[in-house]
Amino acid sequence: MYAAERQAMLAGRLLRDGRLVVVELAAEFGVSGETVRRDLAVLEREGLAQRVHGGAVPARSLLGETALAQRETQYQQEKKRIAQVALDFVPDGGSIGFDAGSSVEQLVDALPTDAVATVLTHAVPIAAKLTSLETADIHVIGGRIRGITGAAVGQHAVEAYRHTRLDVAFVGTNGISESHGFSTHDADEAAVKRALVGAARRVVMLADSSKLGAEPIFTFADLADVDVLVTDSGANDDALAPLREAGIEVLRA
Repeated sequence: MYAAERQAMLAGRLLRDGRLVVVELAAEFGVSGETVRRDLAVLEREGLAQRVHGGAVPARSLLGETALAQRETQYQQEKKRIAQVALDFVPDGGSIGFDAGSSVEQLVDALPTDAVATVLTHAVPIAAKLTSLETADIHVIGGRIRGITGAAVGQHAVEAYRHTRLDVAFVGTNGISESHGFSTHDADEAAVKRALVGAARRVVMLADSSKLGAEPIFTFADLADVDVLVTDSGANDDALAPLREAGIEVLRA
């Protein structure tokens, strides 16, 4: 296993489990403790990890935003149902972009291991999970890693998406409203999401019903930019009506 592959797996596990232990990882991967510590140092430089005695924990969460490890435990069953519905929009043999986020990660977990596609993602935890796909052509877009979401951000990531054309993009959001569109907490992450949305022929938004009516500060897509919203049964008709009027196909899982 290459160092970059191991580091991607460690990053995904860190965000999922909330801690990494050097001794356990060295035994699991068949490498020295010093090798694992070098891997953790890389994750720390990327802003993803904070090293502690014997291992690492996730980097400190940013004010006003929930860390990925916490979000993965919220609305978990709803997100699993959303992922099952979203599977119908995964093209066979096409090109796919995967955003960062717990709802999108549930979709990646549900993909068949023999899925045939060209896949792009800027999300470290999702990149780690995509390595289990046996027949997919996987491309990881780099940049500065936001520890709170595991997403690569910055001009490199933005430009990479601007120079691609995807059949479908699966995108997560922190807020949805008629006046503010689809929004998130961080300007850099919003810029990458905006570029991903602009690169796709079809945009499928995955969001549990708690996102409806929320308006984080940075808009990354207007209602007209999104083709499909997959949400859960807790979403009420009044909140969904403006989205349907804007031409979005709304599905409740």
